[in-house]
Amino acid sequence: MLATVALGWKILIIFVAGCAAGISNGIAGGGTFLSFPTLLAVGLPPLVANMSSSVGILPSTFGGIRGFREELRAHRSLLRSLVPTCVAGSVGGTAALLLGTNRTFSLVVPWLIGAATVLFAAAPQITKSLARRRAGGEAVVVHRRALVAGVLLCAAYGGYFGAGLGILLMAVLALTLPYELNVLQGLRVALSLLINTVAGVVFVARGHLSVQAVSVLLVGALVGGWLGTLLIRRLSPRVVRALVITIGAITTVKLALAL
Repeated sequence: MLATVALGWKILIIFVAGCAAGISNGIAGGGTFLSFPTLLAVGLPPLVANMSSSVGILPSTFGGIRGFREELRAHRSLLRSLVPTCVAGSVGGTAALLLGTNRTFSLVVPWLIGAATVLFAAAPQITKSLARRRAGGEAVVVHRRALVAGVLLCAAYGGYFGAGLGILLMAVLALTLPYELNVLQGLRVALSLLINTVAGVVFVARGHLSVQAVSVLLVGALVGGWLGTLLIRRLSPRVVRALVITIGAITTVKLALAL
């Protein structure tokens, strides 16, 4: 445990975790798998660690919006129509989190991290499978009700915890919309950012945060996001994915054993 280390070392450790989360989100996603366990390790309660992590690494998702500006511009009406769904789901998820207890969250979170880790590990295969379906001419039609229901559930999950949110959204979008994968990626990034921002606003308003941890993570995530843009062509996404999956698996086991 890192809870007993000196304050200066804690700040440095959280900063490095923020940088790593920013880099990970820029290259392969999964930044929460790096920031959340770190905040637990330095002694924050699970609920506070979860909310502080969600708010602290939010800046690391901004870069993805710039990369999909054209795709998002072409589908502004669709995004606008999903805003109320994202807001309602995210607020519902944050309400469930805030009305619960540390004990309840501690019981649920190993299952959430474990499932999200498996989903994160399977994401490349899922993406390839969806690409093959489209290349083979298999029809994917717009299922409006399924889209709204799926996004609502994803938003509620994102408000409650959030690790693996992007992968869940990608699966829902790919199964309900007839667009190319690069368009779906752009929509996924925008919806993830909206859901996480709404949750972040609620968490800040309620004040259940570690201000110190959030401040250090914010700086680290900004630095990490910048580094991610420099490293994305040099650092293998496989290496980043392997690190994220390993940390996710270790965190799942540790939290499960602590129950």
